Amino acid sequence: MNTATQWRGADLARQIVVLSAVSFMLIAAVIGAGAFGNSAVQDQQGGALDTDGSYLAPAGPAFSIWSVIYLGLIVYAVWQALPSQRTNPRQRALGWLIALTMTLNGLWLVAARFGTLLLTVVDIALLLAALGWTFRVAVATREPRGGVADSVLIDGVTGLHLGWVTLATVANISAYLTTVVPPRWEDAADAIGIAVLVVVALIGLAIAWRSGWRITPALALAWGLSWLAVERFTGEPQSGPIGATALVVAAVVLLPPAIVRVLRLIRPSVD
Repeated sequence: MNTATQWRGADLARQIVVLSAVSFMLIAAVIGAGAFGNSAVQDQQGGALDTDGSYLAPAGPAFSIWSVIYLGLIVYAVWQALPSQRTNPRQRALGWLIALTMTLNGLWLVAARFGTLLLTVVDIALLLAALGWTFRVAVATREPRGGVADSVLIDGVTGLHLGWVTLATVANISAYLTTVVPPRWEDAADAIGIAVLVVVALIGLAIAWRSGWRITPALALAWGLSWLAVERFTGEPQSGPIGATALVVAAVVLLPPAIVRVLRLIRPSVD
């Protein structure tokens, strides 16, 4: 078998795997949403994953971002399956990685439904690592003036996925620790929550800086942080200090890439 034939086989396999991964993720999402008579994600694991499960859980409307991410991943899966994308070097570099992130996304829902809370922490940590690597490759392989579809469906969707999962990982770990640490730790909840959010700010800025100030991870992160603040101000458990810190961190994470984005629109020297 010559090299060209091997490439064609690998390219077709990649396209099929991406379509299979998005199908698995969507089936898991439907089950996780409470279809077929089972409980929804927020009601599983004894309610630990609900908005009142920890001091770092965002309010319910924050999770509507999944609709945008899922829609983007569906459109990406269809787009990458087109014959014109089969031998695209960027698809070759990213298709397998994006398929991995979709698979881990679906596995988290499986873990929440059939596994343990600790297993969800392990899975979401792996998902965050996979998304970080995928976004790094996306930035490295981005071609100037690469096209709207390429920009939105690869860079944009992966960036949103990464930004949201960054905060979701914090919330997931917080939910797990809430179930295992001594109750007296709640006395230090404000201090611990603020310290964690400071780390989130540093991570958000690091993602923006390492990606050339891409804005989509910051948008998703700021979205989640804003709803975290809403939940701490109006929901349970309440914490004014954590809510206020979340709003400050949202601004800190979003403003630098937003400013850079505006400057690039004024002086479009880079893509």
